[in-house]
Amino acid sequence: MKAHDGIYLDGAWRPAAGRDVIEVVDPVDEQVIGRVPAGDAADVDAAVRAARAALPAWAATPPAERAARLTALRDVLAVRKDEIAETVTAELGSPPAFSQAVHASVPIAVAGSYAELAATHSFEERVGNSVVHHEPVGVVGAITPWNYPLHQIVAKVAPALAAGCTVVLKPAENTPLTAQLFAEAVHGADVPAGVFNLVTGLGPVAGQALAEHPGVDLVSFTGSTAVGRRIAATAGAAVKKVALELGGKSANVILPSADLARAVNVGVANVMSNSGQTCSAWTRMLVPRERYDEAVGLAAAAAAKYGDRIGPVVSARQRERVRGYIEKGVAEGARLVAGGPEAPRERGWFVSPTVFADVTPDMTVAQEEIFGPVLCVIGYEDEEDALRIANGTVYGLAGAVWAADEAEAVAFARRMDTGQVDINGGRFNPLAPFGGYKQSGVGRELGAHGLAEYLQTKSLQF
Repeated sequence: MKAHDGIYLDGAWRPAAGRDVIEVVDPVDEQVIGRVPAGDAADVDAAVRAARAALPAWAATPPAERAARLTALRDVLAVRKDEIAETVTAELGSPPAFSQAVHASVPIAVAGSYAELAATHSFEERVGNSVVHHEPVGVVGAITPWNYPLHQIVAKVAPALAAGCTVVLKPAENTPLTAQLFAEAVHGADVPAGVFNLVTGLGPVAGQALAEHPGVDLVSFTGSTAVGRRIAATAGAAVKKVALELGGKSANVILPSADLARAVNVGVANVMSNSGQTCSAWTRMLVPRERYDEAVGLAAAAAAKYGDRIGPVVSARQRERVRGYIEKGVAEGARLVAGGPEAPRERGWFVSPTVFADVTPDMTVAQEEIFGPVLCVIGYEDEEDALRIANGTVYGLAGAVWAADEAEAVAFARRMDTGQVDINGGRFNPLAPFGGYKQSGVGRELGAHGLAEYLQTKSLQF
């Protein structure tokens, strides 16, 4: 597996300050496939200084030229699409077909969308006797997770560059090889030195140093709500802007008029996608009480078809976390109808596709984010009860509603306390804003709303 033994700083690969390394392990066979530097506070400081030095020139670069660099970045990523998919499969364990269709393809589309936005977005507007300028917020500290390693990088770096910001990226330590490949793509796209910088390292060391650095104007973080709270507190002490995309416990609400079989099958597929490691996964399936047994049977049958084809979770630690939640669900009285805590293979960090029935809304498995292939089926009495259950967690990231009449589904969706709702299996839209209510985060990613996170506003009165 190809990997650089340095960090990407000021347009070149350079040795890290320390000698510590992070081993990258294949979740399928548990073999070490690469090593990257464990960057520290000194590396972060050097990267931030490079980004700050490059900021004035990049911020002054015409949007059309920034768009050209993003177009070139998209093109480099497209040329290396197969290599991207292979890299994600190796370090995340994602099945090759899913790596091609999602992990490689979606970031290319998102990069292209920001190339177009950079060229077409109005960075200035007239409001009465004022001219309002939308200017880059400054240096961005981007801290990304492992579950969609390239997509999460592109969803932060592309809008930041489009806005005229410079960036220091600290990727997840589980999937740093994808981040190094992205840095190569940035270099190949002739993005000016210092505009993008990469420091691989551990969250409590490099991530914390980046969040705390006085030279960073905005911290954009995707990950757990617990870490998001710490980053928000750190940034708040410095009155620093944050964009946080955090956890979820999304409800898949199947209304009485819906096509139950289709809604259940699509819902199970949604939860099992990426081995359940998706913050927006519909992990709570809400079904009418009168059709509860039928829905449970359909869900159990659908889950059983996946076997271990969904791939492993990312690490031994993550596997034990997921298995611990499954055991807790059983202990609290939920009924296993598919899967369970037993490992389906002797080797690799696999978790059996799991479905719980007889789940009550207050159970731990119905309230906390598990981040694995685990579905809870919950019955409801009427639509008001369904709404109460759907809104009854601290999260509000995504969700789904199914009904025979689209207007009925939309009316219900408008009452859900969540940032994104799919109606009758609506497709992912890379231009639509993505982000959460409540403890699912602050701010939005993707499209024009994602670009706005990296801009600040100045008005000139005449």
